Amino acid sequence: MRKQERFRHFLDYFVRHYPEPKTELHYSNPYELLVAVILSAQCTDKRINMITPALFERFPTPEALAASTYEEVFSYVRSVSYPGNKSKHLLGMARMLVDDFGSEVPAQVEDLQKMPGVGRKTANVIASIIFNQPAMAVDTHVFRVSKRLGLANQSASTPLEVEKQLVAHIPKEWVNKAHHWLILHGRYICVARAPKCPECALTHFCRYYKKNVQPGTVLKSHTVVE
Repeated sequence: MRKQERFRHFLDYFVRHYPEPKTELHYSNPYELLVAVILSAQCTDKRINMITPALFERFPTPEALAASTYEEVFSYVRSVSYPGNKSKHLLGMARMLVDDFGSEVPAQVEDLQKMPGVGRKTANVIASIIFNQPAMAVDTHVFRVSKRLGLANQSASTPLEVEKQLVAHIPKEWVNKAHHWLILHGRYICVARAPKCPECALTHFCRYYKKNVQPGTVLKSHTVVE
């Protein structure tokens, strides 16, 4: 199956079944989402959603966070992965947000990446969700699922390579939604270990399924495409 056909099957399914996917992180404004995404690196959204209510109550604005101390911030985020680094990142981000951006979260990926703790993935998440830009954030789920489905080449070795391949084949109006589709599919169906192929509706074009399940096996009324 040609790559263009795989993308067509992928988009047709999710546009029809999940037209309005959303992030599972809880937030009420761009600043809160930025904080949550920085904290979510190598940590579950469930854990982040458990700690952010108290964090946002104590630091409702960038100014409040910027005026705090490492020790205080650490006390709120100590249960997440790498709390020390993330405490430093949050303080640095808030101070730069206040000093350089007038306390407003910038829309450009390049500006977002200037802040501590904000790499390309985090910047793309903010640009996509808050500013509705055609930005593709490639986390571990997107990286894994896109290669298994055959949307990205097996030879792609970096998130940036996968990002470029996905953006090149997905219409701009669907890029920010496709980010969520790939993440959620990887989180609940195409998991890293023992992917739930019997529950998957994408097996008819999935490269991983074709390689790892005997051709001709029928799951959910789909047959492996040779």
